Amino acid sequence: MLKILLIAGARPNFMKLAPIFAEMSRRSAEFEPVIVHTGQHYDAAMSDAFFDDLGLPAPDIYLGVGSGSHAVQTAKIMTAFEPVVIEQEPDWVLVVGDVNSTIACALVCSKMGVKVAHVEAGLRSRDRSMPEEINRILTDAISDMLFTTSQDADENLNSEGVAEDKIRFVGNVMIDSLLGQVTNAERSTIREDLGLNSECYGVVTLHRPSNVDQPDAFAGILRAIAEISRDLPLVFPVHPRTRQSIM
Repeated sequence: MLKILLIAGARPNFMKLAPIFAEMSRRSAEFEPVIVHTGQHYDAAMSDAFFDDLGLPAPDIYLGVGSGSHAVQTAKIMTAFEPVVIEQEPDWVLVVGDVNSTIACALVCSKMGVKVAHVEAGLRSRDRSMPEEINRILTDAISDMLFTTSQDADENLNSEGVAEDKIRFVGNVMIDSLLGQVTNAERSTIREDLGLNSECYGVVTLHRPSNVDQPDAFAGILRAIAEISRDLPLVFPVHPRTRQSIM
C-alpha cells in the first residue's frame, strides 16, 4: 500500500483533490491518502465550506500557516511541513496547481528525497511577473511525476527538457470535480436566494494580483462591472484579497 500525502492550501486545491481522494478511497487496498491542509487560505469559512461541499473529510493534518508575503508564507509552509514528512514517511507527496503551498511542499520533498507528483503540470502563461507562473515552473522542475491536463502542457514540458517517462496525460480533474457536483447544483436554491429570476445573468470572479493590487487597473475593472450590471444582473463572490482592495 502506498501512503500518499495530498497537499491542499487554497480553494482551487480542494476542488482538484476531491476526485483524486475519492478514487484513492475506493481503492483502499492500494492507497492510504493523508490530507494535509497548509492553511494558506486563512479565511476559515472559505476552506471549511469547500471541504464539506466537495465531500472531503476534515484534513488529517492542519499546518495553519496563515497569511504573509510570498517569501514568508512559503518559508512558513516549508518549516511546518518538514516534520510532517519525517513523521509520516510517505511514499509520495501529491501537490496540485500553482499556489505557494505547491512549491513549498515540493521543495521540502525534493530536499528530503521524497517523491513528488504534480497535478496540472506543464501549464504556462509565459508571464513571469505572476507568482503562480514561477511556482508552476519550479514545481515541474523538481517533481518526479507530472500529471498533465492537455496536449500543450505535454509540449511545454517536452520543450523544457523533461524526460518523457515522467509525463502522464490524465485529463482535467476540475472536470471530474464539476461532474461530481451536478446533483448538488441541481438541488441548489442559490438563484432564488439571490433573486435571480431568469437564466440571464453573469458571474464575476476577480482576485489576481495584477487586477486587484494596482489601483488604476482595479478601478477600471470595477467601472466596467458597474456598467455591465446596468443591463445584466451580476453575481460577484468577493475574494478576501479583492475585498481588502475595495475597502
